[in-house]
Amino acid sequence: MPKNAMRLAIFAAAVFAFAPATANAQLTIEIKDYVTMPMTGLVDGKGSNDVLLARVNTLREEPGGANRFFITDLNGPVYIVDKDTRKFTTYLDFNGRDGHGGLFHKLFTEAGYGSGINAFYFDPDYRKNGKFYTVHFEDESLPGGNLPDNTRFPGLNLSGYTTTEPVTTPGPMMQFEEVLIEWTDTNPSNTTFEGTARELLRIRPSNRLHPLGDMTFNPSARQGDPDWRVMYIECGDGGSGEATGSIRSNPQRLDNLVGKILRIIPDLNEHTSSSTVSENGRYRIPNDNPFVAVQGARKEIWAYGLRNPHRLSWAVDADNPSNNNLIVNTVGLHTWEMVQIVHKGANYGYPLREGTEMLKTDNTTTHRPANDRIPVQVSDITNDTVLPVYPVIQYGHVPGGGDAIGSGYVYNGKAIPALRGKYLFSDITTGRIWYADYKEMLAADDGNPDTQAAMHEVKIRWNDQVYDTMWPITEKEYQARGGKDPDLPGRGTVSGNGRSDARFAIDGAGELYIYSKSDGIIRAVVGAAGK
Repeated sequence: MPKNAMRLAIFAAAVFAFAPATANAQLTIEIKDYVTMPMTGLVDGKGSNDVLLARVNTLREEPGGANRFFITDLNGPVYIVDKDTRKFTTYLDFNGRDGHGGLFHKLFTEAGYGSGINAFYFDPDYRKNGKFYTVHFEDESLPGGNLPDNTRFPGLNLSGYTTTEPVTTPGPMMQFEEVLIEWTDTNPSNTTFEGTARELLRIRPSNRLHPLGDMTFNPSARQGDPDWRVMYIECGDGGSGEATGSIRSNPQRLDNLVGKILRIIPDLNEHTSSSTVSENGRYRIPNDNPFVAVQGARKEIWAYGLRNPHRLSWAVDADNPSNNNLIVNTVGLHTWEMVQIVHKGANYGYPLREGTEMLKTDNTTTHRPANDRIPVQVSDITNDTVLPVYPVIQYGHVPGGGDAIGSGYVYNGKAIPALRGKYLFSDITTGRIWYADYKEMLAADDGNPDTQAAMHEVKIRWNDQVYDTMWPITEKEYQARGGKDPDLPGRGTVSGNGRSDARFAIDGAGELYIYSKSDGIIRAVVGAAGK
C-alpha cells in the first residue's frame, strides 16, 4: 500500500474509533433570543478572555416565584434580570480591580476559562433565610487585601468578616486561591444587597486550571431529610492530572480536595447530630460521607478521580426522590469528553483513565489493562485497589465530536413534551448539541465500561432557519455586536479557529436556555419537533 494511502487509512480508523456513537438527527429544537448581556469584553480583545463579549456563566431563577433571574458574568457582575421587562440591574460586582469599584481587589479574570466569579447558587431555604453561595478566583500576587471592599455596596455589613486559612494541595504552591462564600441578604425582595457574608472555604491549588466551581443541592430534599441543605460542589484538578511530576496523582489522592466532588453542610446549625465541624470551623461535614473514617483522607470528599467536572445537574425522579441521580459533565484532556453518574465514594479513574481507556503518563490513551483495578491512595501511599467507574456517555476529540463538553440537563419541564426523559447537552467549542435517553444512561451505569447510552444529534431552529450547530448562530450575533474576529474568538482542536461557547441552563420550571460567552446572548428553548 502506498505511504499516503496508508496514512489516510490510519487516520480514518482513528476517527472511527473515537467518533461519538450517534444516531441520525431526529430532533430539532427551536430557540429564541431571550436577553443580550451587557458587554464586559472587547470587540477587538487580544487576551484569551477579553475577546468574549460577555462571560455569562450561570443563570439561576430566584426560588419562590419572584419572577427574577440572577445571572453572573465571570468578569465580575452579578445581575438581576426581571423576567417581565428583561431589565438588568447590577446586584453585586466582584471586580474590584483597577478602579472597577467592585468587592474583591484580587479577583483574577485574565486567563483560564473558569477565572473570575465562577459559581452562584441559591440555598434551598432562600425564601426564608436569604442565603446564597458564590465561588470566585483570586490572585494573591495582586495588590490589596482579601477582605471585600463594600464602598460601592454599602449594604454589605463586614463586621465579623474574616478569611480562612487556605487548604493547600500537594506540590508547588501557586499564587491563586479559590474562595467559597455564603451570603445572607436580609431583604431579598429588592434589587440591592443588604446583609452579611461569611467565607466558608479557601483552596490553594497547584495551578490555575480547572478551579473550584459548580455547586448544587438535592432539589427533592425537604426539611428533616438527610440531604436537606447539603451542598455538593465540584473542584477541578487544577491541571495537576496532566502534569509529569509528583502532582499528577492529586486527583487520586484522598488527602487533598482537587479532582473531587465534595459534600458539605454550609450552615453550622444544620444537621448538628449527624455531622462534624470542619477543620476551619466554617461548615459541617456529614457523618455518612464515604471517607470520614479513613485516616488522612479529607472528610469532605464524596467522589474522586476527576479532571474538570465543571457542570453538575440532578436527574429528578418525582415519584421516588430516593432515585434522584447527580450527573457530572467532565472535560477531558486530549481524547474523551464524558458524562458520569455520581456515586458515593466512587473513583472515576483520572489520571489513570480517561473515558473508557487507560491514560498513559505521556497523556495518550490505550486499551484498558486486563486487570482493571487501580490503587487507592490516601497520600502517596497505596493501601488497596478499586475498580474505576466509567462514563455513561462519551465522545471523542474528532470531527463529529468536539473539544470540551458543556452543561447538560434531563428535561423535566412541561412546555415541550417532546423533550421529556431526554438528557440534552452541548459541546462548548463546536456548538454541537446532542441528547441521550435518560433510561439508556441508567442502563449504561451497570459497571460495564463498554455499555454506553447512544447520542442523538440535535438541530437548532433560530429565526426561521435550521442549523446543525450553534456555531453559525453565535458567529452572526458576535459580528452583529461589533466583534472583530473574522470567525469567532478562541480556538479548539476540533472547532478550529473560534469557539461557539454554547452551554445549557435551566429555570425553576425546568425549561431550558442556551447561553454563549462569545456573543453574550442567552436564548430560550421554546419548542422541539421530532423524536
